[in-house]
Amino acid sequence: MDLKEEDILGDKINTHWYYVSKGRAMRALLGRDISVDEVLDVGAGSGVFSRQLIDNNMCQSSVCVDPGYAEEKEEIHNGKYIRFVKSLDKTSQDLILMMDVLEHVPDDVELLKQYTESMPKGGKVFITVPAFQFVWSGHDVFLEHYRRYTIKRLKKAVIEAGLTPVKSRYFFATKFPIVVAVRWFKNYLLNHGKIEGKSELRVYPEWFNKTLIFIHDVERILFYPFNSFFGLSVIMICEKK
Repeated sequence: MDLKEEDILGDKINTHWYYVSKGRAMRALLGRDISVDEVLDVGAGSGVFSRQLIDNNMCQSSVCVDPGYAEEKEEIHNGKYIRFVKSLDKTSQDLILMMDVLEHVPDDVELLKQYTESMPKGGKVFITVPAFQFVWSGHDVFLEHYRRYTIKRLKKAVIEAGLTPVKSRYFFATKFPIVVAVRWFKNYLLNHGKIEGKSELRVYPEWFNKTLIFIHDVERILFYPFNSFFGLSVIMICEKK
């Protein structure tokens, strides 16, 4: 996740529809029976997804790494340790999260290799990235993205990094047509100097936030298991052979 969006959402980040829905999609694809001693959360920001895994007894501790941290620290969440560090020399964890990270670097394959080459064989890497280059907008400019992905493009990067794709999906399909239309219109305004690029995440009234969570719960149950067609995010599990 992006620290810029943590600044926007503040203490609402843990209940915001986007992070709640994406976390539920993450856990659905990982499977409820997965449990690791420690998860490595790369580009973790506030550590919202590590906290979700801890809350659901899917890991016993977490290391959150992000070069944007002002300081390194430890905290206890729900009785379990989370370490926040700026860098890491070696990966020993069996599960790595890369939630909206690869789009932030010039060389996505190199970043994948950096964190997975030393991880144990059989380890899992869970990745999310923004989907479809034609949805590029001021949102991506503000967050300093280099690219958006298709499932095919992400699979190519993963394989080049020496990993094996296991499962992949698109998510946030229910909002896709509306968001595409809005972003194309905003791109017109952006290209003509009428607006500036900025994040589209907002703090919404509680009733609307809960409505969006419900909508994406329905999507996750009915459409997500076989959605290889479209959505605003690509979600993938890979394995270190």
